[in-house]
Amino acid sequence: MEIYENDNEQVDAVKRFFAENGKALVVGVVLGIGALVGWRYWNGHQVESSMASSLEYQTVTDAVRADQPATLSAAEKFAAGTKNTYGALASLELAQKYADNNDLAKAAAQLQQGLSSTSDANLQALINARLARIQIQQKQSDAALKTLDSIKGEGWVAIVADLRGEALLSKGDKQGARDAWSKGSQTDASPALREMMQMKINNLSS
Repeated sequence: MEIYENDNEQVDAVKRFFAENGKALVVGVVLGIGALVGWRYWNGHQVESSMASSLEYQTVTDAVRADQPATLSAAEKFAAGTKNTYGALASLELAQKYADNNDLAKAAAQLQQGLSSTSDANLQALINARLARIQIQQKQSDAALKTLDSIKGEGWVAIVADLRGEALLSKGDKQGARDAWSKGSQTDASPALREMMQMKINNLSS
């Protein structure tokens, strides 16, 4: 599994994947149930639905990125009503927008909503990493640690270790933070991420 330096790279990769392979994924699902009665109708309906979600997702996220406040409600409506990958990605976009505006409560709410919209394990891991980061900013360290416990997969070990260290440090647990960053710095994460965690360990001693 590819190792990413941070969760921003993860979300970009997920978006690229679904932008490039969204239709192919739908077709793959269709082929898997091709023996069922009425599969041709189902195929056409699902492809059409997926394409419609993709187009609407692109529209609402472009509007959010263009900083058009009047369109936020439309984006929120799309995210809340679209229970698939595109709805989850829209929630991620909105959460980033709210976080940039320091509205952490709304950012966390969007991320929680995004979690309920997708069953994709990697996307859920990404959303949980973002949620843990927000919870740390909110001084909700215990909630952040619980969120981090739900993230699985080798590609997330270093990012989780880094965030766990931040959460523990915010609780005043310097030794716990040191242990978390030491574990993270020994993984096969990017050199930049390993170096950053080593710097944090060094700062604990200064």
